[in-house]
This record gives sequence, structure tokens and C-alpha cells, in this order.
Amino acid sequence: MATKTYQTIKVEKDKGITWLKFNRPEKRNAISPQLCFDMEDALMGLETDPETKVIVLAGEGPAWSAGMDLKEYFRANDNNPDGQFRAFTANRHWNWDLLSMSRKPTIAMVHGFCFGGAFIPLCGCDLAIAADEATFGLSEVNWGILPGGIVSKVIVDLMSHRDALFYAMTGRTFNGKEAASMRLVNYSVPAAKLREETVKLAQELIEKPPMALAYTKQAVRAVRTMDYPAALEYLMAKSYALRWIDKQNARDQGIKKFIDDKEYRPGFQSVKVD
Repeated sequence: MATKTYQTIKVEKDKGITWLKFNRPEKRNAISPQLCFDMEDALMGLETDPETKVIVLAGEGPAWSAGMDLKEYFRANDNNPDGQFRAFTANRHWNWDLLSMSRKPTIAMVHGFCFGGAFIPLCGCDLAIAADEATFGLSEVNWGILPGGIVSKVIVDLMSHRDALFYAMTGRTFNGKEAASMRLVNYSVPAAKLREETVKLAQELIEKPPMALAYTKQAVRAVRTMDYPAALEYLMAKSYALRWIDKQNARDQGIKKFIDDKEYRPGFQSVKVD
């Protein structure tokens, strides 16, 4: 599949990993309407791209993303209902709908700044690794606004209630190590090792049976808001659906190699499917 060229993002592929990069370094990768349109188009294409096994959301230049572009995203559309609708809809579509429900595993690789509206794609990704030195902030209150869109929702889903309130109400910043301790990201590493550690995690995911991995991430996300009876019903249906759609028959091969052939022992390694 040929890689398209975009105005505000870069798409780079390497051995199953697709690097989807914010590419407005002069604006600290602030999210503009055009970036939303570009991301929406790119993610739609990657969803069925056979070369893409894992998507890594990264940023060019000194920042991951400084959040929403206040001038282009908000002010330019204040008196433009059509432009506002298109920008707001594309933004919600790419940074939450497509990222969170993609069949492909997604990893946020965060360096530099991550502010405001950038928390939505951060939380939309399945996993996140940050540089120890990265700077996170919910600075909206300092501008006389609140963490809108679904920023307030995604932070209370991942951070503790106290931490979410503290950082949203004070506008204080915190670093990658603190983000990891609050479970906003999975872990942090020195900036010099950020790409190396991200590649290592991506390669680990590539080894998993792809449809089982896709259904696992979707199931874990879905059951968070369900009660126990609903979760049980959903997971049973999801399990049957996985068996139907998985043309590799990873489940049957795994059981055969474990029980009959005695070639496989459960642990950290994925069963090899034919």
C-alpha cells in the first residue's frame, strides 16, 4: 500500500510498525482543523492496511502536541458553523472513535509537551510510553476555559479523581515519571531510550495473534462501563465472534499445541500459528 502525503502529519512504515506523526513542529504540533482531516483520512486507511500491525502516534520536533490550535481550530470557526461542525466532528472521529476502537494496537510515544486537547488522543491510544522529561498539563483554567471536548472525561477514566481535579483546577504541569505514577501512561523512560522502548513494545504486540489482540483491546474498553451480568453476556458473545472471524484459528492451534503436541507452554510468549 502506497503511503500518502499529508499537509500536517507524516506516515512512515517500518517492519509492521506505522509511525503516525503530528507534523506541525513550528506550532508545537497543535491540533488544527487540517490536522484533524489528515488524521481522519490516514487512520481510515491504516485500519485495513496489511502492512500496518501496530500504530505509534508520535510527534515531529520538540513536542508531542501542545493541544488544540486556539487560533485555527476555535477563533477561525467562531462565526463559521459549517467549518466548526466539520472540524469538531473530524476531531472527535480521529482522536477517539478511530483510535480507541481500531483493530490495530495503538501506542502513544510522548516526548516534549502534551497539553489540553492532546490528552484525548493520548488516552485514545491503547498504550502510552512517555519520556521522563516530557511535560504534561491541563492549562485550560489559566485561559478562562475548562478541559472541554472529552478531555475531562478521559482524564477521570485514567487518573484518580483527586489527581484529575488537582491538575485541572491548578493548571500545574507534571513530568513523564509523574504521569506514569498516576497511570496516565504505562511507563516512562529517559528520552534517549524512548523510541527504542516503543519499538520493543510494538514488536511484542506484533507477535500476538492479530484478531485475538484486536478483540481483546475492544473487549477491555467496552466492559469498563458495564455491570457484571452485561459484561458476562458481552464477553461471551465477543468470544464467539472472535472464533468466527479469526481465519488463523489461533485458539484451536494454541489448544492443540498445548494439549496434544505439548509444544507450547503458556507464559509471555505467543503461540505460533500457521
